Parts: sequence; C-alpha cells; structure tokens
Amino acid sequence: MNLRELPPRAATGAFVLHSGLDKWHGDEGTADAIHALAVGAYPVLGRLSSRHFLRLLAAGEIAVGSALLTPVVPTAVAGAALAGFSGALLGMYARTPQLRKPGSVWPTPQGVAISKDVWMFGIGLGLLADAWSMRSGRSIAGGPNI
Repeated sequence: MNLRELPPRAATGAFVLHSGLDKWHGDEGTADAIHALAVGAYPVLGRLSSRHFLRLLAAGEIAVGSALLTPVVPTAVAGAALAGFSGALLGMYARTPQLRKPGSVWPTPQGVAISKDVWMFGIGLGLLADAWSMRSGRSIAGGPNI
C-alpha cells in the first residue's frame, strides 16, 4: 500500500466497518426496513428473511471495511471490494424511484443516505486505478508514478 492510499482507505474503511457493526446488532425493525428497500431493487433477495439479509449485509460491510483497513490487503482487492459493494448500493438507488426526484438522478431527502455511496464508488475506482498504474508503471495522466 502506498502512503497516498492510506487516507481514502482509512476513512472509507472505518465508515463501512462501523456501519456493518451497527447492522450486525440491528433490531427487527431495522432488518425489515433495509430488507424491504433491497428487495424492491433486487427481488431475488426476497427469498431471504429480513434478519438473515441484515446479517449478510452486515458481514459484507464488515469484510469490506476490514479489507480497506488492513494494509496487507492489496489495493486492487480492497478497491474492487469497495467498488463492487458501493456499485450494488448505487444500483439499488437507481432502481428505487422514491429515492430520486422525478425525472432526475438527484436524491430526494430519503435518497441522500444511499446517493452518497457514489463517493465510495469513486474511491473504489480510484484505488483500482492506482493499483493498475502502479502495476503498469504509468500514471493515469501518462506521466511517471510518484
């Protein structure tokens, strides 16, 4: 891991890990609400009980957050995990009309909590780009890596 990767990995990893730990201890009402939102976007998740879904989501967040915070996890792996996880959340945002203003990509007040995941997606892609540029010996702008 490069020093420049530390701030986005630490900040995002701590946030995602904390979110996962909170969900791990979530109550039935929390499980039902989050599950209903997820099922609206991804109907196949309806096969899971809301409690089981919340536990799986929490475990995923804990795994992604831990990967970001663990320096021995390669940047490409941590970036791919974050991009995949946040990409799924953005897919839910895109498929849930009540989270967006009519005819727009901009969030309603209910959608702000999910729409902010675009930042995590950007950080994940940035980590992947950095890992690629380090491996190839090129920077994204075409100049030397420093």
